[in-house]
Amino acid sequence: MAEYTLYTNPMSRGQIARWALHEAGADYEQVLVDWQEKPEALLEANPMRKVPTLVHHHGGHDHVVTEAAAICHYLAEMSAQQLLAQDHEKADYFRWLLFAAGPMEQAIVSKSMGWTVPPDREGMVGFGSFDRTIDAIEGWLTGHDYVCGERFTMADVYVGSQVDWGLQFGTLPHRPAFGAYAERLRARDAYKAAKDIDGKLIAEAQAKASG
Repeated sequence: MAEYTLYTNPMSRGQIARWALHEAGADYEQVLVDWQEKPEALLEANPMRKVPTLVHHHGGHDHVVTEAAAICHYLAEMSAQQLLAQDHEKADYFRWLLFAAGPMEQAIVSKSMGWTVPPDREGMVGFGSFDRTIDAIEGWLTGHDYVCGERFTMADVYVGSQVDWGLQFGTLPHRPAFGAYAERLRARDAYKAAKDIDGKLIAEAQAKASG
């Protein structure tokens, strides 16, 4: 048995977890999850019925991790400590990892869904406004190659996925800092390996659906 089991669908945030697994050099097996017929093992592991769900077979126990940002950090803790933040990097690492998982994702989803936050109620939502949120992450990436400065860490897998997808699907504005950051990440071997797997799975699914 592999050390990790990844429940995923290639057209999902499971791409983030796969990239993290490859950055960690982790031994894993995948279980592909159909949107309609979800395996019982997934339902037992994650009552939210969501992917990605990661199961770590460790110490005689199965440890379940959900939520892509948590999966990224967990993999660094357990299998790739070189991708954790050093003491002087921890503030930036946790600040922007959780910023991307909270305010940034909320802002992007809210705008994509056409939800409008009245100006007098911006204090009630975690992101305030879309423009303020995007300006904040742009400002940080303008002066830093990666989340923690000059060194890639596991936080970049999650933050970078938000930026990478945002540029590809038009949910983020094209700004020089975002484009440069995404290009640095796309050049990584682990990124290429993970995306190649998911790209082939997507192509196979599309061919099957059209055939």
